[in-house]
Amino acid sequence: MTDREMIGLFFDRDERALKELADKYGAYCYAVAYRILNSDPDADECVNDAYYAVWNRIPPEKPKDLGAFVSRITRNIAVSRVRAETADKRGGNESDTLFGDFDECCESAESEVIASELAAAVNRFIKRLSKRSRDIFLCRYYYYYPTSEIAKHFDCSEVYVRKSLSRTRQKLKEYLIREKFL
Repeated sequence: MTDREMIGLFFDRDERALKELADKYGAYCYAVAYRILNSDPDADECVNDAYYAVWNRIPPEKPKDLGAFVSRITRNIAVSRVRAETADKRGGNESDTLFGDFDECCESAESEVIASELAAAVNRFIKRLSKRSRDIFLCRYYYYYPTSEIAKHFDCSEVYVRKSLSRTRQKLKEYLIREKFL
């Protein structure tokens, strides 16, 4: 079934849409959630929450890319869950370190309007990166791959990956300063 047909089922409020969504994108969404949460039951629950969110958002929304839409919702739910679980125990958690790496560039974004503008600026920045730098950056900060897996995927050392991420974060910080976000 095509994405367009599935979206039509959502608009018709036909529950088959959820089954079709799970059949087509369930494994991908599970992988996204598991990479962030590192727990089978939590990833399953996150994916189910994502399906519920998609059901509530279509209609009125009509996404152009259903796979990206559902994976973004899954990712956001998983990240929210990690943040909620670690809020009281900030410390050695890799997720805290990961968020901290990126948040150092974005500390001044407080309001939703600024956050939306900031997201657009970050997207513009990412589009300007070389393909390799962009892919490494997204693997780490969007898909939450550990540096060891990124290094294997790109056939390079972990040191190279860490240096690339550090340089990209520094460039992002400089870009956000020029754009007056910091």
